[in-house]
Amino acid sequence: MTKTRKDVIKAIDDAGVRYIRLCFTDILGRIKGMSITRSEIEQVLEEGQGFDGSSVEGFARIEESDLMAVPDPVTFRIIPWDISGEKVAMMFCDITHPDGTPYDGDPRWVLKRTVQRLTDKGLSYYVGPELEFFYFEDSNDTKLLDHDGYFDYGALDKSAQVRKATVNALETMGIPVECSHHEVAPSQHEIDLKYQEAIVMADFAQVYRFVVKQIAMQSNMYASFMPKPIYGQNGSGMHVHMSIFEKDRNLFFDGDDEYNLSDMARKFTAGILKHVCEFTLVTNQWVNSYKRLVPGYEAPVYVSWGRRNRSSMVRVPLYRVGKEKATRIELRTPDPAANPYLAFATMLAAGLEGIEKNYTLTEPMEENIFHMSDADKKKLDIDILPNSLENAIHTFEQSSLMRETLGDHIFDKLIENKKIEWDAYRVHVSRFELDEYLPQL
Repeated sequence: MTKTRKDVIKAIDDAGVRYIRLCFTDILGRIKGMSITRSEIEQVLEEGQGFDGSSVEGFARIEESDLMAVPDPVTFRIIPWDISGEKVAMMFCDITHPDGTPYDGDPRWVLKRTVQRLTDKGLSYYVGPELEFFYFEDSNDTKLLDHDGYFDYGALDKSAQVRKATVNALETMGIPVECSHHEVAPSQHEIDLKYQEAIVMADFAQVYRFVVKQIAMQSNMYASFMPKPIYGQNGSGMHVHMSIFEKDRNLFFDGDDEYNLSDMARKFTAGILKHVCEFTLVTNQWVNSYKRLVPGYEAPVYVSWGRRNRSSMVRVPLYRVGKEKATRIELRTPDPAANPYLAFATMLAAGLEGIEKNYTLTEPMEENIFHMSDADKKKLDIDILPNSLENAIHTFEQSSLMRETLGDHIFDKLIENKKIEWDAYRVHVSRFELDEYLPQL
């Protein structure tokens, strides 16, 4: 991995790169950016690239639109296929004001600022997201490319071959992959990236989604990270594994605890469970996200934790002797269409709230909550996630923790954007309504 400006210049010249994409992320998690040529790279690495941020979702107002994209040399990587016959590289940028101060509307800055609370104590926040996606014939319909199931491997399937090509491209770009496999639903797949510090992983997640879609497009297919594209089938999740390290020591591990969880891990988990409804708008930000968050399709909606229980919202994977570093918690609610920078930041903030305020973790739930009666769930005081984008907005906008974590700018802009989306959905007349009501009303 390149680490300095000098390394970047050498890598560009050695590979014959002609264009460099300067990338950043809007508040909805979409990659934005601009391309510069080789002749401009030295100056841009030194000074940054100015641009107008007024038309980027969640960025500046017209009267304060002048912004700078400052490339982070550590994120430099060459795209492993030619674009219009040219070698192209990409780098992620930090967004600043012209005076060099961080721009509050930059999601990458939000994550950096939140992680700094641990960095100041010599600690690191590690995450491992499992991003699921579907392959379809094109973007116009959900016509499947295979009818396989969980961990099926059809060597001759086009989708399996494309998934393998995607893994190769990611590894070529310096993004380590742990494994890849077919998921539960037909034509649904998953590629797992190796555990990384949060900022590195957020960058990786953005590259991951870009590469998955591009390799699919080159194979005349369409890859979708839509949370629930097919009625009656499992949706796509982004289960996120988390832990905190002090150098090489996993602070979530305690061999004397029944569940091998340290006091820190317990308080962190309690923070996640207490605040999960508040940050659901961030981890599940689309109208369609709430078509996935229903009981019965492996998407947990009940606020609880357990070890073997996959109906629990937070799962603690079973400890393996000698694998203390692998001790972690897994939050199963987020979906792969979330903004990874904001998602990781809000999850960390919730966990740190639990640590700093000494939250007490409830007893684990090992029963299948999906099979419980409403009376049983009420007796056990099991809370439930917001069941629509509208309810997620209402819960989010009342959260002082979310405002503090995201900052006023992104907090207010996200609410504004999501209220517009909900209103557009609310007044839309769907195919279901026409089929159900037109013949009889």
